[in-house]
Amino acid sequence: MKCPFCSCPDTQVKDSRVSEDGYTIRRRRSCPKCGSRFTTLEHIQMRDLVVVKKNDVRVPFDREKLYKSLLLALSKRQIEPDKVDQLVNRIVRQLEGLNEQEIKSSTIGELVMTELLALDKVAYVRYASVYKNFTNPQDFEEFVANLTPKK
Repeated sequence: MKCPFCSCPDTQVKDSRVSEDGYTIRRRRSCPKCGSRFTTLEHIQMRDLVVVKKNDVRVPFDREKLYKSLLLALSKRQIEPDKVDQLVNRIVRQLEGLNEQEIKSSTIGELVMTELLALDKVAYVRYASVYKNFTNPQDFEEFVANLTPKK
C-alpha cells in the first residue's frame, strides 16, 4: 500500500487487530522512506451494491458516507468509535444479505433508523430529522411523542 504522505509504494505493517465483530481488520503501517505512520482498515465486501435514490438515480453504495452520517447523528454522544464501526458493519451485512444488487435509499434509511433506535434515542431523533425531512418544531414533537410510551 502506498504511503499517503510521500507515495512510497512499500509500506510495512507493524500491527494488525481484528475488530470485536470479526468483520474488520485495523492495520498500523509505517513508511520506511519518510517514517510516517498511518492506519488502514480492511472490510469484507461480498458484492458491489448500488443505491437507488428517490429520483431513480443510481449511485454506488458508499460505506464511508454511511459512516459519516452515523457519526453526525452520534456527535457528542457517549458512543465508542468501535461501536460505530460495528453498527456500520451490521448495516452493510444486512444490505448484502438482501441478495439484491440494487437497494432503495429508503431501505438503507430504515435499517439505520432501526439500529440507531436500539443504540441511542437522541441519535435516532437526529437522524430522523434529516431522513424524514422535519421542517418545523411540531415535526419533532410528533415524532418524539410517538417514540415515548403513553402512560
